Amino acid sequence: MKNIIFMGPPGAGKGTQAKILCQNLGIPQISTGDILREAVKNQTPMGVEAKRYMDAGDLVPDSVVIGIIKDRIREADCKNGFLLDGFPRTVEQADALDSLLKGEGKSIDKAINLQVPDAELLKRLLSRAEIEGRADDNEATIKNRLDNYNKKTLPLLDYYAAQKKLSQVNGVGSLEEVTSLIQKELA
Repeated sequence: MKNIIFMGPPGAGKGTQAKILCQNLGIPQISTGDILREAVKNQTPMGVEAKRYMDAGDLVPDSVVIGIIKDRIREADCKNGFLLDGFPRTVEQADALDSLLKGEGKSIDKAINLQVPDAELLKRLLSRAEIEGRADDNEATIKNRLDNYNKKTLPLLDYYAAQKKLSQVNGVGSLEEVTSLIQKELA
């Protein structure tokens, strides 16, 4: 079984690498944004609760997100493992996730962090913004997103390093090179 957390700053290539990794391992990619939208659409009890917050423009509380993740990892396609993409984002969420998984007889096997220098991330995100025509993604907003990510992520890296579950992977290189480095960490 492989239960993986995939981390990395915006523009590091998480989405692309997560898809490849999940295909290779035969496990689902679980994006908290995707499962929140799915739970709301399916009107699950947690989805109904999440919708109240989303409709009000508020952040969905950790307790609701954890409840939705609990429902999701109980689904049949998660029996051989899963990859969490975008969660946890704080040490408090990581603690809650560990408690949830322990109650399910599971644990996180590996936390993979894609490392990419901020200058490279800025270049990638500005290029992506130009290609996708995203006027709201300018240099100032991108730098702010990266600053926020760096502030919130560092404690998580320490959290998983203390559990001997963290793998730091160089996210600069060709798609194949980065994929190979990630696969070596999971071997």
